[in-house]
Amino acid sequence: MARPAAVLAIAGMTASGKSELGLALARSLGAEMITADSAQVYRGLDIGTDKPTRAVRAQVAHHLLDVRAPGETFSVADYVCLAETAVVGIVARGAVPLLVGGTGLYVRQFLNGPQLAPVPPRPELRAELEALSTAELHAELERRDPESAGRIHPHNRQRLVRALEVCLASGRPFSAFRQSEPQSRRPHLLVVLDRPSAVLRRRIAARVDRMLQGGLVSEVQGLLAAGVPAEAQAMQALGYRQTVRWLEHPTSLGALREDLVSATWAYARRQRTWFRRDTGALWLDLGEHPAEAALERVLKAWAGTVGGSPPQPSA
Repeated sequence: MARPAAVLAIAGMTASGKSELGLALARSLGAEMITADSAQVYRGLDIGTDKPTRAVRAQVAHHLLDVRAPGETFSVADYVCLAETAVVGIVARGAVPLLVGGTGLYVRQFLNGPQLAPVPPRPELRAELEALSTAELHAELERRDPESAGRIHPHNRQRLVRALEVCLASGRPFSAFRQSEPQSRRPHLLVVLDRPSAVLRRRIAARVDRMLQGGLVSEVQGLLAAGVPAEAQAMQALGYRQTVRWLEHPTSLGALREDLVSATWAYARRQRTWFRRDTGALWLDLGEHPAEAALERVLKAWAGTVGGSPPQPSA
């Protein structure tokens, strides 16, 4: 069997600089980027996901952006399947597959191989679960599988439904299917970007300000007006859930900003905890430096992963 193609992955916390470093690497390596972001897969979720502009996409090929309508669901299995297809095409074109994003579950499942419970979806059972509120789903999971209830965010409706579906269909806790140490199924280099907490908080606040000034509220209003349900999976994404809630009970824009900054910082802390489990990752603390400052170090590490000498960065 042929050895799987090596993949370079840039992960880390929200606002750490993943996209900036990814673009610099793509230009240096002749790479094509595969997005690992559970919200950027949705069409119409642009401002709140900080999605690459069309101008950026014209410079560097991006994959797995805008692959679902905002009213549709999207699973980890869907992601892995589409990412695999993207890698095949990228390698066939002689380019480097470059995975970039902060959705840790996507990154881990793609790089380390399927660790999902081998229980196929049960449409009738899933329909019954979908009829429950998110709070009811979490309470039921807490009763049946406290370990999974402690790991899954209580607002992550999609994962709550899947965990309960596995519990009920298999008769075993969802947590029983976890592997304590994921085994890599493909050669890869995983780089995790980090920054001091104070720096990251400032960058998060600046990111939220850009989104609000760029029209996040209008974007969410437009999605709702177009018929996207407020409870849709896409609308549970970071930034969208908070904005929907604010639109239902509008107060000051400053209150929305505070809520967005607080929620994003909480998410960044969870991301840091998640990626700490990947003991083989190369962690880079960028301090206050621009993300491109890590370019040479990543190129050298990548050369060590695939063999040969690192390419000279483009001028």
